[in-house]
Amino acid sequence: MGTGDERARFVNREAEPGYAGLGTFCKSALALRPEELEGADVAILGAPLDEGVANRPGARFGPRAIRLADNIPWSPPHRPNLALGIDPFEHLRVVDYGDAECVPASLEASHRQVRERLDEVLAAGCMPVVLGGDHSVAHPVIAALAEHHGQGKLGVIQFDAHADTGDAPFDVALGHGTPMRVAVESGAVRGEHFLQYGLRGYWPDPPEWDWMREVGMRWMTMDDVVERGFGASVETLIATAATDLPDAIHLVIDIDVLDPAFAPGTGTPEPGGLSARELLYAVRQICSRLPVRSLEVVEVSPPYDPSGITALAAHRCVLEALSGIALRRVGREARPQRPGIPFHDAAGA
Repeated sequence: MGTGDERARFVNREAEPGYAGLGTFCKSALALRPEELEGADVAILGAPLDEGVANRPGARFGPRAIRLADNIPWSPPHRPNLALGIDPFEHLRVVDYGDAECVPASLEASHRQVRERLDEVLAAGCMPVVLGGDHSVAHPVIAALAEHHGQGKLGVIQFDAHADTGDAPFDVALGHGTPMRVAVESGAVRGEHFLQYGLRGYWPDPPEWDWMREVGMRWMTMDDVVERGFGASVETLIATAATDLPDAIHLVIDIDVLDPAFAPGTGTPEPGGLSARELLYAVRQICSRLPVRSLEVVEVSPPYDPSGITALAAHRCVLEALSGIALRRVGREARPQRPGIPFHDAAGA
């Protein structure tokens, strides 16, 4: 991480307020070069691009907003997850690898930059956490992950309002509505290794749904979630992934899986989605019980949310994922006792 005066410039002070100091993710140390990734378990990588959107822009400001959404006034390792009883920074060395040098007005050049930086993270043996940016970033992300783990040996769990399996809408093959189709057609991910959760609304069109069935993709719409019950639907998702997906899972969180009441700052909002509480629960369950090797959180568009709750939800998704991964690493039996005393019923049982 650098030495002497150089290191001093990039490490935040102890017990510094969340709004002060260097704007890295959760005040993690900043890594500037590939060699500074050595020894890290997790690397945060921003992808500030939004040239791939078909509706509202602004996701290029997402990575910075997610980082700055941190409002916990302590430096690591003092971030215990109350639900899981574990501090992720006590068990994972997390560094912030900054942003890919995305090129304004050039989606292709930006994708190349993301791919190059991600290849460096994977070569160092770090788990990548990609902060988008619009969902077109999944094109280079999934391609790099598939090359690293092996073509067809990557599983994808996707929380999203939209399937993103468009057949080049508006004649654009690399936009934010096409990455999952490209992933399958390129051989990076097999169709049966895709599990999608939270789909709703009015897109894609019937031909896309027919194609998804043909290649073996599976999904739960929000109606499915309501009919099954939220908790049962998450258990079904986890059980299916545990038996049917490879031992390397990429967790995809498009923030528009949330109802716009909880995430107004996104490019293509769709009413009727998950609550923030439900999404955070699902993320920590998945990451504590399944072999999640990478994560992307995308489509946070701060200009449409002056309150900042969209970026805060995305920030907490990452924290929940890191907490779950830390718990899976140490084992559930090793976690500290949860704080507090449970309530008892009237009989004192």
